[in-house]
Amino acid sequence: MDRGENYDRHVASQPAAIEALLAGPEVPRLDPARPVVFSGIGTSLHACRVAAGWVRLLTGGAIRPAAIDAHDLALLEGVQPADQVVVVSHRGNKHRPNEVLAKARAVGAPTITITGEGPAAPEADVVLRTCPQEQARTHTVSYLTALTLLGRLVAAMLGDQGAPLDEALAATPDALRRTLELPLAEAAVDALIASAPHPVLITATGLDVVTAQEAALKIKEGTYRWAEGMPTEFALHGTPAVFSASTVGYLIRPAGSDGGRTDELATLLARLGASVFMAGDAAGDPLPFAPVPSLARPFVTVVPFQRLVSVAAVRLGASPDRTHLDEEPWKSAILAVEL
Repeated sequence: MDRGENYDRHVASQPAAIEALLAGPEVPRLDPARPVVFSGIGTSLHACRVAAGWVRLLTGGAIRPAAIDAHDLALLEGVQPADQVVVVSHRGNKHRPNEVLAKARAVGAPTITITGEGPAAPEADVVLRTCPQEQARTHTVSYLTALTLLGRLVAAMLGDQGAPLDEALAATPDALRRTLELPLAEAAVDALIASAPHPVLITATGLDVVTAQEAALKIKEGTYRWAEGMPTEFALHGTPAVFSASTVGYLIRPAGSDGGRTDELATLLARLGASVFMAGDAAGDPLPFAPVPSLARPFVTVVPFQRLVSVAAVRLGASPDRTHLDEEPWKSAILAVEL
């Protein structure tokens, strides 16, 4: 089997997997008058941050839910009886997310968990299943299916205010199919391959910041290249001190006005001789995605980066399926850590 065959299959499966979840199952209705706490780790935490952002945007900031790392919520922070706790976990068997559920149960807080199909049975009031367990350790379809269920939860909680999100979700499968057919620029792939030992920079604004962070994680897992995702504004403050002609920057084109900051960052990088590539829905963008309603952008903005990982991994001899678990000393070191 090719070192990324499972990964590629999962990426291609995303439109159909989302369609299946949009048709069912039923989701509970969270109470908008009570606090909502989304919690997860890694890619699951990224999904939680998108969900919290959806609520803020749809309510104009009238509701500001928390999105908290499950490690911190389990060990460092409190859960209140009034909280509604939503835990996201790919496999449903990691310690910290399950400890969050136990902590919430102990104080009588209602719980929902979003996890993949499989033997794990998290102890929550409601368990929502996303998709069959991924065979690749670099997660893709489980991220977008978790986003789908989180989107349905948010839309149901907000009633009429959630209608724009329902409409955006309905447009997602077709937009994903179109995005998967768009060509990646070879130069963008070449730059990632040649980036080592220098880090790759991915920047964005708004909800796309989560995509930048998720894309950086996928690049690390699937190509063994170091990448960092951050807000565009953050990248303009202090961070330019480390930019050089060896820097590779992938900038996600904003959905609306960002005060010209993405263009300013691109100009700054170019003046230093860095390689700059835009991810966007404009003609000729090196990392293209199909146009969608702004609330649906988290589904499509990540896909060019998923595909970038696939192409680069083949040329690098890396494995998005195994994330270095087929080689020493990574195998022994990684498996010694209990998750």
